[in-house]
Amino acid sequence: MINLYKIDPYLFFIGRLLLGLYFLLPGISKIPSYSQTLLLMISKGVPLDQIALLTTIFLQIFFGTLIILNRHLRISCILLFLLTILINYYIHDFWNLTGDPSQGHETQNFVKNLGIAAGLLVLATKDSKNLQSKSS
Repeated sequence: MINLYKIDPYLFFIGRLLLGLYFLLPGISKIPSYSQTLLLMISKGVPLDQIALLTTIFLQIFFGTLIILNRHLRISCILLFLLTILINYYIHDFWNLTGDPSQGHETQNFVKNLGIAAGLLVLATKDSKNLQSKSS
């Protein structure tokens, strides 16, 4: 019988890589587009917009990288979960766009981010030690 648990470390790495990149790349891209991103945040009524943007950039780059490297996984996932929920509330506020053509797009982004948030919570419960004991 084939032991499918033997591929768990590979699945764990690929999942961490993809989820980490989901935060790392947008964090990096916010640096050259700082002004445009700040204007978006101001238009959405994000409080402390400049501090919020700098914090977002730091969290996405730093903790996205830590997820990829499998370091401090639990705290990285929890902080990025909280960030994702805040982004959903302030940026993807589809409920404020009644009749606006972008409402469907923002609804889709909101739901997608809920899936990302769920994945972060699941990943926060995992570590490489759990996977190593399963695969042996």
